Amino acid sequence: MDNNNKREIWEGSSLGRYQIQQYVLHLLPAFTAGVHMLSQTTVGATPDHKCSVPEEWYQENVTIGECSVQMKNGTEEPCSEWIYDTTYYGNTIVTDWSLVCGQRWMRALSQSILMFGVLCGAMILGPLADKYGRLKILYFSCVMQAIFGVLAAFCHHYIPFFIIKWVLGVFGGAGAYMTGFVLTMEMVGRKHRTAMGFGFQALFAFGAVAVAIWGYFIRNWKTLQLVYGLHSIILLGHWWLVDESVGWLYSQGRKDEAKAILEKSLKVNKMEAEVKEGEMETLFTAPKETQSYGLLDLLKTPRMRLRTINMCFNWFSNSLVYYGLLLNTDTLLSGNPYLMLALVASADLPSYIFSPYLVDRFGRRSITSIFMLIGGGACIMAAFTPKDTATGSAIVISLVVLGKLLIAGSFAIIYNYTAEMYPTVVRTSAIGGGAMCARLSSTLTPWISLLDSFDPKLPSVIFGSVALLSGFLTLFLPETLNKPMPQTMEEGEEYGRGDTAFSLGKNRSKSTIPTEDP
Repeated sequence: MDNNNKREIWEGSSLGRYQIQQYVLHLLPAFTAGVHMLSQTTVGATPDHKCSVPEEWYQENVTIGECSVQMKNGTEEPCSEWIYDTTYYGNTIVTDWSLVCGQRWMRALSQSILMFGVLCGAMILGPLADKYGRLKILYFSCVMQAIFGVLAAFCHHYIPFFIIKWVLGVFGGAGAYMTGFVLTMEMVGRKHRTAMGFGFQALFAFGAVAVAIWGYFIRNWKTLQLVYGLHSIILLGHWWLVDESVGWLYSQGRKDEAKAILEKSLKVNKMEAEVKEGEMETLFTAPKETQSYGLLDLLKTPRMRLRTINMCFNWFSNSLVYYGLLLNTDTLLSGNPYLMLALVASADLPSYIFSPYLVDRFGRRSITSIFMLIGGGACIMAAFTPKDTATGSAIVISLVVLGKLLIAGSFAIIYNYTAEMYPTVVRTSAIGGGAMCARLSSTLTPWISLLDSFDPKLPSVIFGSVALLSGFLTLFLPETLNKPMPQTMEEGEEYGRGDTAFSLGKNRSKSTIPTEDP
């Protein structure tokens, strides 16, 4: 077989059996990440509630509220115990630990700690994956989320529960998910990279839907958390089943290991398995020197620095709106909370089906910007639409679903977009840096949601306004459609020179990167 055919098989132009087998394994961490990241919506749900008062008080002229009792003499007494509506929930961490009224902030803290764990994971594990390999970080993360996902079910106090949630954020929301995605991006060529990247994102949405389904049938939060934790068992065989990134191995000078995996892939695809002397050099671009890079290297050169700041704000904005809509379905929408969660979570799926076609036809930059501008506008419109009538409620649901659908699309694009824009030697760090900014915003999301105490419209207006700003700034990023991914830092700095939405085709992408990507 000639070298071009070997490149075609490795890049996945015909998606051989090897690529499909590996891809299915890469998808599983995306599913479990969806489960762990959204578990709080059911495990930590807040049922309708009111003060628990002595029976004889009901015969007196008192007004019983959610957080206080208005006495007949005009004084107001704060609640010390509560009665919870069991229509949709049995017990949750909120009901067990009384995280309502004056303690409402602790529920927000629980979700923020989880997201802060993802932030820490992105900061720590991204550079480690670039330095020590994707597979090592992937598998260690898989094991940790399986252990701590189960341990969370046995917590009797909120402090150990919050600590475990942080660990789950580090390894469930960042480590396994991020490295699984990078392995996919480095395994396939540009023909299938978009579709497979979106498929990876779709599994996260299926994980969120699974949270709603299990929550509907299991109303005890400890049993429910145990079920969520057990999902990660499906990842424990990955050390023996998933291969390291060939591109990463080659970039680290480990050519023999890269060659062995490449030959294995050709053999599984029933092609000539031998990679002859000198062929690896034509398949992959070796760096000028073997060197480890990290997050700070993304800011050292002028063009990459500006691109990184813009891209990070894009991640920040997408995550803020995405989780703002997803984690607040019980306050934004009325009705069965499990149905609403499943509806809003599954709104991602049409976006994942149609977005690959759109971005491969019209480009990553334009579709990302359009999705964010319209999605942000939908959030603001939903905030100002009355939902006290059937028609108004239907309009709000439609706007929220539309906003979620579009933001899910732009959020999915940004993963592919980032992977394609940065060189191999810092690709995981770049995605990790973006994910770090995304988790910073998702850490803030629960606290922004608490602003509804001042004005119910305020959280949605903030979410939408940030999306509008980021949608505009996206127009200054370079387009990556049908362009090879850079491999070295030098190629990364030159990538997309002079290419913005305002350059009108002039001076675009004077990159010296070869026309065939690795």
